[in-house]
Parts: sequence; structure tokens; C-alpha cells
Amino acid sequence: MMSSRDKILAAVKQNQPDASALPSLQGLSGNMPGTLDAYRKVLEGLGGSLFEIKNESEITPLLKEHYPHLQRIVVATDVQREWLNEDPHQLENVDMAIVPGQWGVAENGAIWLTEQEIGVRVLPFICQHLAIVLPRQQILPTMHEAYEKIGAPQTGFGVFIAGPSKTADIEQSLVLGAHGAKSLVVFIIGE
Repeated sequence: MMSSRDKILAAVKQNQPDASALPSLQGLSGNMPGTLDAYRKVLEGLGGSLFEIKNESEITPLLKEHYPHLQRIVVATDVQREWLNEDPHQLENVDMAIVPGQWGVAENGAIWLTEQEIGVRVLPFICQHLAIVLPRQQILPTMHEAYEKIGAPQTGFGVFIAGPSKTADIEQSLVLGAHGAKSLVVFIIGE
């Protein structure tokens, strides 16, 4: 004899709607250029900073110059990655996390990150400051193009991050770093 739960689930399964194709997004992308200048303008408007570099060896000197107080820096692409198996609570003292980004979006300054690159889901949110390394050719004009490039997610976790976290109260007092990193710096690599 079927339980009430089993009857309900069987009825739901039997009465599924037919699958239909997703609607076309043609014409919704607007006229936002997918250029570095367009991306920089939006990112800086959100409170982030951007540095153009030729290779990753330029990152350390720039961090020393602009963030001299950093004590613990975690680089997601390090081969060693001793921190990878740490209890995520042990990452609370990370001053700067440096992670690779997959896609940047000019219209909103966001960058797509997945757990495949960052290793630990909490890393970009628990650190005091966040640095994302993004290849210049990976900047897209709009979120529509970004979703087309991403397609069906291949990892268990992905997130778009745009600028340092912020919140404002009813008195219009803006607080940066309210729910995550206090600052975001994007290193655009390549010519």
C-alpha cells in the first residue's frame, strides 16, 4: 500500500509539463562594449581597483605597494595549497586571497568564479581583501554573453563577484566589507 507521500510524489511525477526550449535572448544584450575600459569604469564605480599586468610576477610588488599591511596571503593557484584541507574557519585570518577568474562582465563589473579555481567555497568571502586575476580576452559585454559562455555549470559551486561587499542603512551610511572582502582588486593579465 502506498503512503500519502508516495501517492503525491507519483502524481507529481506523472503530471510533469512537457519540456520546452528556453526563449531566445537575441536582442537583449544591448550595446555595452566588452572592452577593458568599459569594465574598468563599472568596477571602479563599485569601489574596486584594476591593474593591468603582463604576467603574474607583477602581482606581488603591486600588493606590497598598495597593501603593505598584509600578513597572510593565500593564492588559490599555488601548487602546495596547504590551506585547502583546513577547516574553513581557520581561513578567517586571511588578509588577501588571490584567485583566478573565468569571465568578467563589463555591464556590471562582475567576475565568474567556481570552486574548481578557488578550492574552498568560503575563500573569496572570508578574506579581508580579494584579488582576482582575469585574462584580458575573458571580458564579455553583458551577463547574457556570460551565461552563454558558462553554459551548464560543471562544478558544484559558482558565483559572480562584483566589487567589495557593501551595505547601507536607512541613514544612507555606506559600509564596505559588510558581508565579505573589504576591497577587491582585479589584475587584468595579457596584452
